[in-house]
Amino acid sequence: MNRVLLTFSLLLLNFIQSAAQYPGWQQAVDYTMNITVDTSAHQYTGFMKVVLRNNSPEALEKAYFHLFFNAFQPGSMMDVRSRTISDPDRRVGSRIFELPEEEWGWIKVASLSVNGKPVAFEHDGTLLDVTLNSTIKVGKKATFEMEWTAQVPRQIRRSGWMNKEGVEYSMTQWYPKLCEYDHDGWHTEPYIGREYHGIWGDYDVTINLPIGYEVGGTGELIGSSNGAREAGTWRFMAEDVIDFAWAADPDYVHTATTPSDVTLHFYHQPNAEYDENWDALPEYTAKAMAFLNDLIGPYPYPQYSVIQGGDGGMEYPMATLITGHRSLRSLVGVTVHEMAHSWFQAVLATNESLYEYMDEGMTSYATELCMRELFVGPNSDDPPHQGAFSSYISQALSGNEEPLITHADHYQTNRAYGVSAYSKGETLLAQLASVMGAELRDKGLKDYFRTWKFKHPGPNDFKRSMEKVCGFDLDWYFQYFVHTTHQIDYAIDRVAEGVETTTIECSRVGAMPMPQNITVTYTDGTEKAFVAPLVMMRGHRPLADGEALLPDWPWTHPTYTFEVPTGSGIYSVELDKARQTADVDRSNNRVEFDPEINRLFERNR
Repeated sequence: MNRVLLTFSLLLLNFIQSAAQYPGWQQAVDYTMNITVDTSAHQYTGFMKVVLRNNSPEALEKAYFHLFFNAFQPGSMMDVRSRTISDPDRRVGSRIFELPEEEWGWIKVASLSVNGKPVAFEHDGTLLDVTLNSTIKVGKKATFEMEWTAQVPRQIRRSGWMNKEGVEYSMTQWYPKLCEYDHDGWHTEPYIGREYHGIWGDYDVTINLPIGYEVGGTGELIGSSNGAREAGTWRFMAEDVIDFAWAADPDYVHTATTPSDVTLHFYHQPNAEYDENWDALPEYTAKAMAFLNDLIGPYPYPQYSVIQGGDGGMEYPMATLITGHRSLRSLVGVTVHEMAHSWFQAVLATNESLYEYMDEGMTSYATELCMRELFVGPNSDDPPHQGAFSSYISQALSGNEEPLITHADHYQTNRAYGVSAYSKGETLLAQLASVMGAELRDKGLKDYFRTWKFKHPGPNDFKRSMEKVCGFDLDWYFQYFVHTTHQIDYAIDRVAEGVETTTIECSRVGAMPMPQNITVTYTDGTEKAFVAPLVMMRGHRPLADGEALLPDWPWTHPTYTFEVPTGSGIYSVELDKARQTADVDRSNNRVEFDPEINRLFERNR
């Protein structure tokens, strides 16, 4: 083989091997931190070394760090947004504006060097803007060394000291965190209290506290809890995580269980009214993790901690902070929801600022199924996801819905954000049962997780995972449901019964097209199911035994007519009997025989 041909062959082999792998790249960052907390002043000093590996195809000329605590000051973007939005979060409202200065939050960087040389930096609200002395070249490492001081804010939103249940420290978004740089460039969103995006890395964190505190959080504790409590030094290590959170209180009761290869930790303050619920929580948590492993894929970390703290529930790698004064079902519910984030927020780690529904919505979807398994049972006659459908439909009909593609920080109302991210996001995934079949939808979710874990997938990656499983086109579905506020509304307009055949006329009332699953019930009690796919799907979901395939329905055609055998006589015709879609007006989905007038009801159009 001559040299030219050999070179070409090697290049081709390299291309084929590269094409078989994830076609993108991920930055990587490792943190080594040591902090000392002054609990009387609610302040701490910190030193950290951050090693960034620039795996991008571009040299980096700048760098940015998040300074989340700076949001907890009067006049911050988070404060002003909370006071001027039409429906402020009741947990925040004007509370930041009313904080006395000694209860503000702040982070002040005292010194910063890169590769041993001091660099210029500027505090800009919740960001640190770093001017590098030289670029960080492709494939090279840069070592940042930083000293900083911080004041922990009075607990208002997620972070802070002395939450409403008396937990002393909820330490989340507490350190200068390197901003993510990916194929979209730097992500430097100011913090106003919503979603995050982060770089996977290894953390080695040492926390120095007065003797007697109990600490739980991300990572695995090096040494014993008793030794750390007696020495006042807590060291945690975590691998391949996008963030690090912890909480501390001298009154925490700490229990642990290892029902599988994952250790579950629980931290809460003793309270006679709620201790029984916390005693029951480990068993439910173990069952929930087993269910989620089966639904999505294996949880990849060695431990998970459920910690009383925060202002409701908030997810972090290997840990959640939740409020603990709850009924058993509420306590289990918030734990399941925040733990389900471990798959979507911590491992897949989509940029949830841009695509919040891919975290919150998918997590809500998994939570609904898991809670049904724990409290209702798998054989319930009530279809799942009806709460999400109802919430989304109410918002859609209000006229105040905003497209799912809206940036999490830029919704005009908190309600529009909440319904979109949680309810419509859950609906997006749930409705795929109607489009591609529940079994293929479930298989697609597993394939999506397996393919895209630790890779920051986006909407197209999820769509392609589902398309590869079902084998047909889903562009239309994601385009309509994510990028627009068009609604699903189909109707049965007329049923004309003949001796041998019956003609059924349907119409698309709403702007969003969907394939239709149609059930005809006969007077002898038998049923016949029909499937009407869309032309642009280029296929259809698998048919169940006895289902009949109808001709494709072009989206350009507002009406659709087909014939069915009259058989013993038509008793009723119904669209989406299984309630798998969020049809905004179900009153026009069914017609049935009226014995008083001895004919089928004909809808006035």
